[in-house]
Amino acid sequence: MTSEQQVLWFTEVGGPFQIAHREVPRPGPGFVLIKIESCALNPVDDWNQRTGILVDKYPYIAGSDGSGIVEDVGEGVSQLKKGDRVFFQGVFGDHRGTFQQYVLVDVPLIAKIPDNLTFDQASTIPLGLATAAIGLYQKKKERGGAELVAPWADGGRGRGKYTGQAIYIPGGASSVGQYAIQLAKLSGFNPIITTASTKNEAYCRDAGATHVIDYKTVPYTSIPAIVKEIANGPVGIVYDAISIPESQRADLEVLRPNGSLILTLPSEVEASKGDRWVMLTYGALGGEMYAALPGLLADGSIKPNKVELVTEGLKGIPAALERFGSGKVSAVKLVARPGETPVA
Repeated sequence: MTSEQQVLWFTEVGGPFQIAHREVPRPGPGFVLIKIESCALNPVDDWNQRTGILVDKYPYIAGSDGSGIVEDVGEGVSQLKKGDRVFFQGVFGDHRGTFQQYVLVDVPLIAKIPDNLTFDQASTIPLGLATAAIGLYQKKKERGGAELVAPWADGGRGRGKYTGQAIYIPGGASSVGQYAIQLAKLSGFNPIITTASTKNEAYCRDAGATHVIDYKTVPYTSIPAIVKEIANGPVGIVYDAISIPESQRADLEVLRPNGSLILTLPSEVEASKGDRWVMLTYGALGGEMYAALPGLLADGSIKPNKVELVTEGLKGIPAALERFGSGKVSAVKLVARPGETPVA
């Protein structure tokens, strides 16, 4: 194994991404060293570079999604071995982002890739799925979720628990929205109502949406009435995967008393309106979910995002991230292969 690797980092708030060389770390107890084959891009990577809000120290390596091959394991790690194909969620800080060729990862944030998925497909899963799952299944708190029973928990999957209950998920063609729809289907919700452009309607229905509202032709002020007609009244759960001010205002009109509104961006509405819960969701989720994921992916219960490859490995990431700010990423996940980075 090589002792040096190429990484993509930035050295100050708003500073440009740069290709640099860094020593390949060694795993300590409870950690695994992974050679990254694929890393997926997220809007938070662009946002963090511009604002520095999640940066612990500089230089900083971004990236929250990855897949690859186990290169080495630390003391006490028995469930993984060298050569295993895995996917994982990167961590903010401590040079543990995925925009590099090798990375250290905590064991609870790693799952094995089933044979039916490629490295590229597997890399699209961790952050989007974790964000959706936290919002739906974590406890109700300021940065929490709706406190539903997860489909990987006893009694949480399929018909029975939430059968016949409606859920509204604005932004169904986004990565997080697509996973929120899939989880809602696993949890038994019906109808599953979302918003998307006409060109992405089939994508949302394939994930499990029963009704797709074209937000490009229907103004947000008109959406609450449509949702309540489909659901036969206000709904108990709204997972807003886009969370723009217009969608948030519509969300409150859709939500019933004691209902839960889960946002992926800071709230633009009064959290205390009536007796409704309004929560911001984000973070990492391992444990039971990661243990169940290989089986759920192998049988098609959860499907990865569509992939669009970024050329030139790490070198191509900065230009690709700029597409998020211009709204040019829809119904796909941008994926880079760090091993294809030209030698600097």
